[in-house]
Amino acid sequence: MGGGVLVLGNIVFDTPVRPVDELRWNATVWVESMEQSLGGNGANTAYAAAILGVPVRLLGYAGRDAAAGFCLGQLSGAGVDTSMVVRSASPTAASIAIVNSAGARALLHRPGVSLEAFPEPPEFTPELIRGCHWFHLANAYGLPLVRPQAGEILRRARAAGLSTAVDTGWDSAGEWMKVLEPCLPHCDLLFANQDEARRLSGTADEDAAARLFLRLGARRVVVKLGAAGCAVFGPEGEFRSPAFPVGVVDTTGAGDSFAGGFLAALSRGLSFPDAARVANAAGALSVSRLGSVAGLRPWDETLEWMEAARDRTP
Repeated sequence: MGGGVLVLGNIVFDTPVRPVDELRWNATVWVESMEQSLGGNGANTAYAAAILGVPVRLLGYAGRDAAAGFCLGQLSGAGVDTSMVVRSASPTAASIAIVNSAGARALLHRPGVSLEAFPEPPEFTPELIRGCHWFHLANAYGLPLVRPQAGEILRRARAAGLSTAVDTGWDSAGEWMKVLEPCLPHCDLLFANQDEARRLSGTADEDAAARLFLRLGARRVVVKLGAAGCAVFGPEGEFRSPAFPVGVVDTTGAGDSFAGGFLAALSRGLSFPDAARVANAAGALSVSRLGSVAGLRPWDETLEWMEAARDRTP
């Protein structure tokens, strides 16, 4: 398809801690790793697409603190254009990711400047969309002011000539379809993990959930299935793409890396089946290291890793 990706989403300073299999009050738990990491659905997705060699511009909010400096430095280092990031006196959003020995995580989140983000829908000016083919909304649920206007944001992006993608994310407020349904008529590509798809649709069958999203207007739907890979639904039919076997260290940010990998592959002109394989690889590489994006690799190295992983598969 060509062109770059314009991402709108949160920027978060993460502190992943591992392993923590039990929390004990009034006691000290010794851990092996406690790192500083880039986080946030918008930042992670932008980083993943950029490290895979695609032009990326990020719309987000950050503070003027050291955490913002760290996050923006990580993004710029990967090639993300952060010139449109709004800076505020409020603190940068931050999370502590408590990761157990199996790689599952619990998050403690301080939204900070995310509470101020995007009081009005962005204007998709020629300067903003220059060089971009895709507009990606990374988890409207993570930005309270975006929730009621998510559909309008996507409508404006489409009207400006961009293809649109949405990654649902988890809704701690429980509004689910109230936020997503207005987005679907303006959505070319919807990402949701298995649990999100079930909660959004009210069905335990992710295939039935995906077909519901298609009926409500989404053009294509990708359901992330974790260790089982992903399932893709669209005008060409339905198919599944298997995951790459990998040791799981930390699942934080894996879904964002998946979405960034998928969009990067499409932007490079790959087919949907090939984009699904690249996305599965990005997700696998993400979970192989502590922190959302530490395991990600540039395009050529990712393809080499995929080939080696294929050779290792029985």
